[in-house]
Amino acid sequence: MTKLLDGHVAVVTGGGSGIGEAIALGYAEQGASVAVVDVNEAAGADTAKAITDAGGKAISVGVDVTDRAGCNAAAEKISAALGEVSILVNNAGINRRTPFSGDKAEVAKDWDDILEVNLKGVFNVTHAFLDQLRATKGRVINIGSIQSFVHVRWPNSAAYTTSKHGVLGMTRALAAELGKDGVRVNAIGPGLIETPLNKAARDGNPDMVQKVLEHTPLGRAGKPSDIVGPAIFLASDLASYVTGGIVMADGGFRSI
Repeated sequence: MTKLLDGHVAVVTGGGSGIGEAIALGYAEQGASVAVVDVNEAAGADTAKAITDAGGKAISVGVDVTDRAGCNAAAEKISAALGEVSILVNNAGINRRTPFSGDKAEVAKDWDDILEVNLKGVFNVTHAFLDQLRATKGRVINIGSIQSFVHVRWPNSAAYTTSKHGVLGMTRALAAELGKDGVRVNAIGPGLIETPLNKAARDGNPDMVQKVLEHTPLGRAGKPSDIVGPAIFLASDLASYVTGGIVMADGGFRSI
């Protein structure tokens, strides 16, 4: 039986855990060869092993997305191992909830670190694979957030909100520029998803979590698996006329 991503080579950054891991596994189940990219090489290797153990094809590559030269080298390595990349998922990201009015040195460091990973990292990785994506008429899926639009319930995360607004802006700008090359660029906007990245924040702020759930029509937090379906859709030919958009996977948060 033909699978939705047969013949594709996919790169998933931050693929060692959480949303990235779930997407990498989901892509492999749909027939893609997957390069799992993560700064945590051991975690990325675990995801790749899970794919190969299940009969799929995968490699892992340790990359810091803030390292432009490292991203370029990874693009060459992945192409040599799997073939030219046709799907790129920019998922790697960090978050620290530091009030803008807090300690100046801490605020400045968190601002720099978050923008480096969440926004500059998307640029570095996408630019590194641009020639391959043009050659394959590929698809780029950027992981945004409900914080690509809203901020009110997270009044202590100016840097993260700014980065995710930037991701959405970059998505639209690249879609407009690369459409002539047959490259589609879209985003996914997760709501509150239970991942290792936000576990400490969830555990330390139960009132915040409760407020988010009260504002979420589906009444629950999401799981990484809830992002897999949208990611497969946007990477597949089912979305052949979809570009410059964002698919919200937020349990309905933005509807009320």
